[in-house]
Amino acid sequence: MASSPNPADQLSHQSLARPAAPQPVQPHRVAVFREARFNAAHRLFRPDWTDEQNQAVFGLCNNPNWHGHNYKLIVRVIGPIDPQTGYVMDLKVLKDLIAAEVTDRFDHKNLNLDVPDFAGLNPTAENIVVVVYQRLRAALDPSLELHVRLYETDRNFVEYPAG
Repeated sequence: MASSPNPADQLSHQSLARPAAPQPVQPHRVAVFREARFNAAHRLFRPDWTDEQNQAVFGLCNNPNWHGHNYKLIVRVIGPIDPQTGYVMDLKVLKDLIAAEVTDRFDHKNLNLDVPDFAGLNPTAENIVVVVYQRLRAALDPSLELHVRLYETDRNFVEYPAG
């Protein structure tokens, strides 16, 4: 005589065979990068300090006849992939934005004399990267995350925001 199956065993097997409830799909966040370059002159100094103080703090960068750098800028934009385009951001749009807000304004200029962003602001690499970030941030979709890295030399660079 065959025994009847235990209803508790059947219930246990049924629950094991059930597929898990679907999890909500999180959009993929991807970083896109654009590099740009510009050449600019500057002088690091404080007009309210003596020549000796400026020389002691800023050294060669305090040259009264200016000095220049071949800057390299790397802009990183992070966001979800648009399901319609497959882009986080159209890199041509980012290229044009960097040109309008940064390279067209800074390239082959004396940052101290020719760029209003630095009127009263010492054009250190730290201050330049913050100015670049602020200019780009104002023009980008607020849902996109922005990071800017600026190379003053091959070995010296700054990032904003930090972290």
